[in-house]
Amino acid sequence: MYQEEEDTTIYKVVVNHEEQYSIWPEYRDNPLGWKDVGKSGPKAECLAYIKEVWTDMRPLSLRKQMEEAARRRALEPPPTFEP
Repeated sequence: MYQEEEDTTIYKVVVNHEEQYSIWPEYRDNPLGWKDVGKSGPKAECLAYIKEVWTDMRPLSLRKQMEEAARRRALEPPPTFEP
């Protein structure tokens, strides 16, 4: 029976301009558009960190659009109904 080798890779947590998180092997250059957040370690530790800090899975652009739409709705007068 095949037994998986232990993953001894050290990973780093990276984030993109949409505030989406991922892990990347520490020895590799970051993918284009991703930057380090300052957390590195074993895979499980990095994933636990992401789970703790990435509380809203929506991309930043979507969050901004939704906030703007809510702001506009709040400024609109309520509809009037005439019998």
